[in-house]
Amino acid sequence: MRSLPAIGFFALAALPLPWLTSSGTVLNLATMVLLFATLGQAWNLLGGMAGQFSFGHAAFFGTGAYATAIAQIRFGLDAWSGFALAILAAVAMGALVGFASFRFRLRGSYFALVTLAFAEVARILANSLEITGAGVGLLLPLAPGLDRLQFADKAGYYWFALVLCTGGLVLASLVRESRLGARLAAVRENEEAARALGVDAFAVKMQAILLSAGLAGAVGAFYTQLFLYLDPHIAFGPQVSVEALLGPIVGGTASLWGPVLGAAVLQLLGEASRALTGGATGANLVAYGIVLVLIVRFFPDGIIGMGRARAADARGVTG
Repeated sequence: MRSLPAIGFFALAALPLPWLTSSGTVLNLATMVLLFATLGQAWNLLGGMAGQFSFGHAAFFGTGAYATAIAQIRFGLDAWSGFALAILAAVAMGALVGFASFRFRLRGSYFALVTLAFAEVARILANSLEITGAGVGLLLPLAPGLDRLQFADKAGYYWFALVLCTGGLVLASLVRESRLGARLAAVRENEEAARALGVDAFAVKMQAILLSAGLAGAVGAFYTQLFLYLDPHIAFGPQVSVEALLGPIVGGTASLWGPVLGAAVLQLLGEASRALTGGATGANLVAYGIVLVLIVRFFPDGIIGMGRARAADARGVTG
C-alpha cells in the first residue's frame, strides 16, 4: 500500500500534540479538525471517489450518534458495544438510501436531493419519537472511564480522534488502491462507459455508500461520546452535511489528503471568523460560503489540485 508510510508519518507526527501543549483550546480545535477530517473522508468515499454527491450525510452521522446513545441510555449497553452498533446502524441506513437511489439509477442532483430528503425525514422522526428523547434530546451521564469511552481530559479524546482519522485514511487508501477504487473511478468518470466495459455500477456504488455510511456512523458515535448530548438538529441538521462535503471540496475531492487539509482550513477559518465577529452566530458559515465560492470559481480541484497544477507548471518551465 503506497500511502501507508505517509499515513504512519501523519499519525506519529500528530501523536505528541497533548504533550507539547496543555491548552484546552488547542486540543479541542485539533480534535474537531480530526473529527471533521474523518467525516469528510467518509463523504469522499462516495462523493469524491464514486462521483455520487451527497447532500445528506447527516443521515448516516445522526444514525450512528443516536444508535450509540440509545444503546447506552435505553438498553444499558457499554460504550464499545454502542460504538459497534452505531456503525452497523449507519451501514443499514446507507443500504436503505443506496438501494432507494441506485436501483433506480438516480444520480447527480436527483441523488443529492434524495440524500437530503432522508436526512430531513430522519430529523423529523427523531424529533417525534420517545426513544430518541424527541425534541429534548438525549443526555449521556458523565462517568469517565475507558469502558464508557469517556476520558478525564481532552488528550484522551484527541488521541481517540487521531485513531479514528488514521483508520479513515487507511480505509480510503485501501479502497483507492484496490479494484474497487478503479471501478469507482470508472463510474465517476463515465457510468455508461463503465457499464459497457462490464462494471456492475449498482454493486460498486452500493459498496461505496456502505463504507461511507459506516465511517460517518463511527464519527457520529464519537461525537456523542465527546459532547454527551444529542438532539435532532445536532444529529441530522444540515450543518453536519455541509461540514461533511465542504472539507473534501476545499481540500480536493477524490484525493486521500483533501478531506484532512480541507477540515484544517475550515476549522481554523471558523475559529478566526468567530473571534473577529465576537462569536456571532453563523459567522463561520458565512466564511465557509465565501471560501467555497472562491474554491469552486478559481480552484475547482481544491487546494491539492491547485498545488499539483502549480507543480506541473513549474516542471514545464524548468523542463
